[in-house]
This record gives sequence, C-alpha cells and structure tokens, in this order.
Amino acid sequence: MRHKVLAFFLISFGLWMTAEPALAHHSVAAEFDVSKTFSVRVTITRLEWVNPHIYIYADGTSDDGTVTAYAFESGPPGALRRSGVLKPMFSVGDQVTIDAYGAKDGSRHLGLMKAVHFGDGHTIVFGSPMDAENKE
Repeated sequence: MRHKVLAFFLISFGLWMTAEPALAHHSVAAEFDVSKTFSVRVTITRLEWVNPHIYIYADGTSDDGTVTAYAFESGPPGALRRSGVLKPMFSVGDQVTIDAYGAKDGSRHLGLMKAVHFGDGHTIVFGSPMDAENKE
C-alpha cells in the first residue's frame, strides 16, 4: 500500500511539472499593444538570454540628462538562434536605437522588440508578434 501511495505522488508530481510551463505562458497581446510602437536611443546595460524569453535592459538619457531604465522582451533563445539572432551580436555598452511595441499598460519603459539599430548602420529585425501568436 505504501508503494502505491508513493507511486501516485511521484506520478502526480511528474505530470504537474510537465504542465506547469504551459500554464505560465502568455500571449503577446496580453502584455503588448501591437498598434502602438516607439523608438528610443539607449545604451545596453544587461542581457538575459534565457528561456522562456530574452530581455535586453538598457538606459536612455533625455536631453535634460534624466536617465530612464528600459526593459525589452523578445522570443525564446532557441527560436531567435534558428532565425539567426545570437547573444554575441549584442554587448553591454552598445549604444543602439530600439524600435518596440509598447506595453498595454501604457508604460514606455517596457517593450516588445521589433528591431535594434546599431551605430555602424546594421539592423537586427525581430519576428512580428503575429508570427509568435501563430506558433504558440
């Protein structure tokens, strides 16, 4: 009897662990408004290249010297790698212009990346939110 109870709990725990990532996922439309975009010139301060989404953190400085911290989200590292976007393409300290879809709550410090424009003229374009919606 004791082995059956232990087996039940182990199987239940295993099933719960496999279902948990699906429960945690959200759609792009839940957090971002794809009808509102913005662009900002920033300096990359940190990269988080981990599942389920990568983040690029950056500081933007206004004309009056005020520094604003931004967070930009994109897809999972595996999907980005398959489309040719790799972590070594970005470095802390890079000064870039980021085009992004704005957050639904209206805050301008959070965005879903559309494109990153580098000072040397090259641009990295990220997939559209509609592509992500259709895959997930």
